[in-house]
Amino acid sequence: MRRLIYGSAAVRDLEAILDYVTRQSASLDLGLRFTDALRQKCAHLAELPGALGRARPELRPDIRSFAFKGYVIFFRYLGEDLFEVVNILEGHRDVDALFPKP
Repeated sequence: MRRLIYGSAAVRDLEAILDYVTRQSASLDLGLRFTDALRQKCAHLAELPGALGRARPELRPDIRSFAFKGYVIFFRYLGEDLFEVVNILEGHRDVDALFPKP
């Protein structure tokens, strides 16, 4: 089984999502449940065998993505045993602008 890690940008994304959902719903509980669902989806993706999601070579050669509840989870496989969540972004954002070109 792969070990799940979150990059620093993904951690910031989760904090921003929690803040946004909490403000929009006026419910910290709802914000926590939503971000927990995102974390659970990330854990589930890390557990599954093979390469999942959509390859995103236009962003970076090693990035893949998976849509979940209006958000897109961007991740990469690091070797055989590591699954890194790179970003979690709202689905309508300009993703190309957030991934700098090498």
